[in-house]
Amino acid sequence: MNTKQFLSRLQTKRVWREWVWPYLLIALVVIPLRSAIADSNWVPSGSMKPTLLEGELIYVNKIAYDLRVPLTLKRVARWDNPKAGDVVVFFSPEDGQRLVKRVIAAPGDTVELRKEILVVNGQPLRYDEIDATPVRAEVYEDPHPIVVVEHGPSKPHDVMILPSRSALRSFAPLTVPAGKYFMMGDSRDNSYDSRYFGFVDREQIVGRAQRVIVSFDINRHFGPRFGRFFEAI
Repeated sequence: MNTKQFLSRLQTKRVWREWVWPYLLIALVVIPLRSAIADSNWVPSGSMKPTLLEGELIYVNKIAYDLRVPLTLKRVARWDNPKAGDVVVFFSPEDGQRLVKRVIAAPGDTVELRKEILVVNGQPLRYDEIDATPVRAEVYEDPHPIVVVEHGPSKPHDVMILPSRSALRSFAPLTVPAGKYFMMGDSRDNSYDSRYFGFVDREQIVGRAQRVIVSFDINRHFGPRFGRFFEAI
């Protein structure tokens, strides 16, 4: 082996030791971790306003309900199921896209919408209107949004109505089949959800969205919304 070949081999070993191997090791740890335990998801649209805003990165707890084999959808253990009121990440039954929505009804529940009022198992939910001023600067879909607190089977949460938009504001009672869930966005008149693509299979639910990690205003040059960093969902 001549000197040039020796130096070349030495350089290759150095690159492997100092660059390739450390990054490979990180990938071998991080990829399975993100696949089975914890993940993040960007919020691409305003369908979950005022709970979530465009440009937010959210933390997704993938072991909230079960444990999966890394890089697959196969479950090896299950200890809970999504409940009405949970904000979850799931694969759309229509095109496989990852979406973020709120669980409205679980298997066996009956759900109906009457002029923006949800009726679950025959009981209309209660709504209290609140001041929309704090979120109005983030709403571009309607000049006069209405924000209300929705009191359902879970903890109360804010939802938004956009009166000027054309939307599906009523539908007849539906019973959620076994193993399925009915999802809706919190921006009720600006969400493509189970009203359009139908029920979501339990196996397609990735995990529960629990916290905003970081938030950037995509409509204002990606300026950071520091007040929303690490905010619980």
